[in-house]
Amino acid sequence: MPATALHAPDEDRLEALAEALAGPGWALLEGMLTPALAEALATEARGLATAGRLVPAGVGRAGSHTGRPDIRGDATCWLDDPACGQAAADFMAVADGLRQALNRRLMLGMETLEAHYAHYPPGTGYARHRDRFRDDDARVLSMVTYLNRDWQPGHGGALRLHLPE
Repeated sequence: MPATALHAPDEDRLEALAEALAGPGWALLEGMLTPALAEALATEARGLATAGRLVPAGVGRAGSHTGRPDIRGDATCWLDDPACGQAAADFMAVADGLRQALNRRLMLGMETLEAHYAHYPPGTGYARHRDRFRDDDARVLSMVTYLNRDWQPGHGGALRLHLPE
């Protein structure tokens, strides 16, 4: 992995992240990726989209998986797909390091990591949902990483959390 691929969070940042996840249940971790890795990921995602490698996402899984553009309008490509390159591999290494660090601090028991590129064309979105399947509580942590260069709130597409309070 290139030395410029990540900023390993120091112990204080990791501790603050773990405390936020254990407390309110969410956190904002800025600067985890270097600008070089963020740009490489964005370039790779655009290339996959141009090559037609992003496929319309669906909802549900296995026998109940179906396309529902009224619920979810993105197109995706899993980062472990052979079409993905070094940028995806570097991101997975960063995310796996974070998974391991959070496992140690919070005893989450996360054994696996999944990640995908997602592209939402203008006017599409993802309806309010829980980020896990109804019959499976295996997912304990979700992470969203934005690759939009020069994004402004007026562009839309911001993550909305529906918290208990």
